[in-house]
Amino acid sequence: MKITAQEEYGLRLLIRIAACKEPDGMSIPQLSEAEGITPHYVAKLARILRMGGFINSTPGYKGGYVLAQPANKIVINHVLKLLGGPLFDKAFCGTHAGALKLCTHSVDCSSRSLWQMMQFLLDNFLDKITLHDLVNTEEHSAGFFYQLLGNASLSAKADAQPTTFQQN
Repeated sequence: MKITAQEEYGLRLLIRIAACKEPDGMSIPQLSEAEGITPHYVAKLARILRMGGFINSTPGYKGGYVLAQPANKIVINHVLKLLGGPLFDKAFCGTHAGALKLCTHSVDCSSRSLWQMMQFLLDNFLDKITLHDLVNTEEHSAGFFYQLLGNASLSAKADAQPTTFQQN
Protein backbone atom coordinates (compact mmCIF):
# COMPACT_ATOMS: atom_id res chain seq x y z
CA MET A 1 0.00 0.00 0.00
CA LYS A 2 1.19 3.46 -0.80
CA ILE A 3 0.26 6.69 0.89
CA THR A 4 -0.12 9.50 -1.61
CA ALA A 5 1.61 12.85 -1.23
CA GLN A 6 -1.81 14.48 -1.03
CA GLU A 7 -2.80 12.27 1.91
CA GLU A 8 0.50 12.78 3.75
CA TYR A 9 0.83 16.53 3.23
CA GLY A 10 -2.88 17.18 3.73
CA LEU A 11 -2.82 15.36 7.06
CA ARG A 12 0.37 17.17 8.09
CA LEU A 13 -1.21 20.55 7.31
CA LEU A 14 -4.26 19.65 9.36
CA ILE A 15 -2.10 18.57 12.31
CA ARG A 16 -0.07 21.80 12.03
CA ILE A 17 -3.25 23.91 11.99
CA ALA A 18 -4.65 21.98 14.98
CA ALA A 19 -1.44 22.59 16.95
CA CYS A 20 -1.44 26.33 16.21
CA LYS A 21 -2.20 28.51 19.23
CA GLU A 22 -2.83 31.72 17.27
CA PRO A 23 -6.54 32.69 17.06
CA ASP A 24 -6.15 33.70 13.40
CA GLY A 25 -4.57 30.35 12.53
CA MET A 26 -1.76 29.91 10.05
CA SER A 27 -1.33 31.54 6.65
CA ILE A 28 -0.32 29.76 3.47
CA PRO A 29 3.25 31.13 3.66
CA GLN A 30 3.55 30.02 7.31
CA LEU A 31 2.25 26.52 6.50
CA SER A 32 4.52 26.32 3.47
CA GLU A 33 7.61 27.21 5.48
CA ALA A 34 6.70 24.99 8.44
CA GLU A 35 6.06 21.89 6.31
CA GLY A 36 8.56 22.47 3.50
CA ILE A 37 6.05 22.38 0.67
CA THR A 38 5.29 25.01 -1.95
CA PRO A 39 2.70 27.72 -1.24
CA HIS A 40 0.82 26.60 -4.37
CA TYR A 41 0.49 23.04 -3.04
CA VAL A 42 -0.50 24.31 0.43
CA ALA A 43 -3.26 26.38 -1.21
CA LYS A 44 -4.49 23.35 -3.16
CA LEU A 45 -4.59 21.16 -0.05
CA ALA A 46 -6.16 23.90 2.06
CA ARG A 47 -8.92 24.27 -0.51
CA ILE A 48 -9.65 20.52 -0.38
CA LEU A 49 -9.68 20.55 3.43
CA ARG A 50 -11.87 23.66 3.49
CA MET A 51 -14.35 22.23 0.98
CA GLY A 52 -14.41 19.04 3.06
CA GLY A 53 -15.44 21.02 6.14
CA PHE A 54 -12.26 20.45 8.17
CA ILE A 55 -10.84 23.99 8.13
CA ASN A 56 -12.08 27.55 7.73
CA SER A 57 -10.20 30.49 6.32
CA THR A 58 -10.04 33.80 8.13
CA PRO A 59 -9.75 36.70 5.67
CA GLY A 60 -7.56 39.74 5.89
CA TYR A 61 -3.94 40.71 6.30
CA LYS A 62 -3.49 38.55 9.39
CA GLY A 63 -5.86 35.87 8.14
CA GLY A 64 -5.13 32.20 7.96
CA TYR A 65 -6.60 28.75 8.36
CA VAL A 66 -8.22 27.43 11.53
CA LEU A 67 -10.06 24.21 12.35
CA ALA A 68 -13.74 24.24 11.42
CA GLN A 69 -14.55 22.04 14.42
CA PRO A 70 -12.74 20.83 17.54
CA ALA A 71 -9.82 18.48 16.87
CA ASN A 72 -11.48 15.71 18.88
CA LYS A 73 -14.43 15.75 16.44
CA ILE A 74 -12.31 15.36 13.28
CA VAL A 75 -12.05 11.64 12.47
CA ILE A 76 -8.85 10.74 10.60
CA ASN A 77 -10.61 8.17 8.42
CA HIS A 78 -12.85 10.94 7.05
CA VAL A 79 -9.84 13.17 6.37
CA LEU A 80 -7.90 10.46 4.53
CA LYS A 81 -10.91 9.47 2.44
CA LEU A 82 -11.37 13.11 1.44
CA LEU A 83 -7.70 13.44 0.49
CA GLY A 84 -7.28 10.13 -1.29
CA GLY A 85 -10.36 7.92 -1.19
CA PRO A 86 -10.67 4.42 0.23
CA LEU A 87 -8.11 1.67 -0.29
CA PHE A 88 -10.79 -0.52 -1.88
CA ASP A 89 -14.15 0.50 -3.30
CA LYS A 90 -16.85 -1.24 -5.32
CA ALA A 91 -15.56 0.20 -8.60
CA PHE A 92 -12.22 -1.56 -8.09
CA CYS A 93 -13.18 -4.73 -9.97
CA GLY A 94 -14.44 -2.77 -12.97
CA THR A 95 -11.23 -0.79 -13.23
CA HIS A 96 -9.00 -3.87 -12.97
CA ALA A 97 -10.57 -6.12 -15.61
CA GLY A 98 -7.56 -5.93 -17.90
CA ALA A 99 -8.43 -6.01 -21.60
CA LEU A 100 -11.83 -7.53 -20.81
CA LYS A 101 -15.05 -5.70 -20.02
CA LEU A 102 -15.58 -7.86 -16.95
CA CYS A 103 -12.94 -9.32 -14.66
CA THR A 104 -12.56 -13.08 -15.12
CA HIS A 105 -12.86 -13.42 -11.34
CA SER A 106 -15.97 -11.27 -10.93
CA VAL A 107 -18.07 -14.20 -9.65
CA ASP A 108 -15.51 -15.86 -7.37
CA CYS A 109 -12.57 -13.69 -6.34
CA SER A 110 -10.40 -14.47 -3.34
CA SER A 111 -8.31 -11.32 -3.76
CA ARG A 112 -11.45 -9.16 -3.63
CA SER A 113 -12.26 -10.60 -0.20
CA LEU A 114 -8.70 -9.74 0.91
CA TRP A 115 -9.06 -6.09 -0.19
CA GLN A 116 -12.52 -5.84 1.39
CA MET A 117 -11.18 -7.17 4.70
CA MET A 118 -8.19 -4.80 4.55
CA GLN A 119 -10.57 -1.88 3.99
CA PHE A 120 -12.78 -3.05 6.87
CA LEU A 121 -9.83 -3.32 9.28
CA LEU A 122 -8.37 0.00 8.18
CA ASP A 123 -11.74 1.75 8.54
CA ASN A 124 -12.28 0.28 12.01
CA PHE A 125 -8.84 1.47 13.14
CA LEU A 126 -8.92 4.94 11.56
CA ASP A 127 -12.49 5.60 12.75
CA LYS A 128 -11.15 5.49 16.33
CA ILE A 129 -8.48 8.14 15.75
CA THR A 130 -9.21 11.86 15.84
CA LEU A 131 -7.03 14.80 14.91
CA HIS A 132 -6.64 15.48 18.64
CA ASP A 133 -4.86 12.11 18.98
CA LEU A 134 -2.25 13.19 16.41
CA VAL A 135 -1.37 16.56 17.95
CA ASN A 136 1.27 14.87 20.11
CA THR A 137 4.75 13.47 19.93
CA GLU A 138 5.36 10.41 17.79
CA GLU A 139 6.06 8.35 20.90
CA HIS A 140 2.77 9.34 22.53
CA SER A 141 0.79 8.70 19.34
CA ALA A 142 2.45 5.30 18.84
CA GLY A 143 1.53 4.28 22.39
CA PHE A 144 -2.08 5.29 21.75
CA PHE A 145 -2.18 3.31 18.50
CA TYR A 146 -0.81 0.19 20.19
CA GLN A 147 -3.49 0.52 22.85
CA LEU A 148 -6.13 0.73 20.14
CA LEU A 149 -4.84 -2.48 18.66
CA GLY A 150 -5.21 -4.06 22.11
CA ASN A 151 -2.09 -6.17 21.87
CA ALA A 152 0.02 -6.18 25.03
CA SER A 153 3.11 -7.43 23.21
CA LEU A 154 2.88 -4.53 20.79
CA SER A 155 2.26 -1.94 23.49
CA ALA A 156 5.73 -2.63 24.90
CA LYS A 157 7.12 -1.22 21.66
CA ALA A 158 5.53 2.13 22.49
CA ASP A 159 8.31 2.66 25.02
CA ALA A 160 10.96 2.32 22.32
CA GLN A 161 12.51 5.34 20.67
CA PRO A 162 10.54 6.58 17.66
CA THR A 163 11.99 5.80 14.27
CA THR A 164 13.78 8.71 12.67
CA PHE A 165 14.06 9.00 8.93
CA GLN A 166 17.04 10.47 7.16
CA GLN A 167 16.73 12.24 3.86
CA ASN A 168 19.21 11.24 1.18
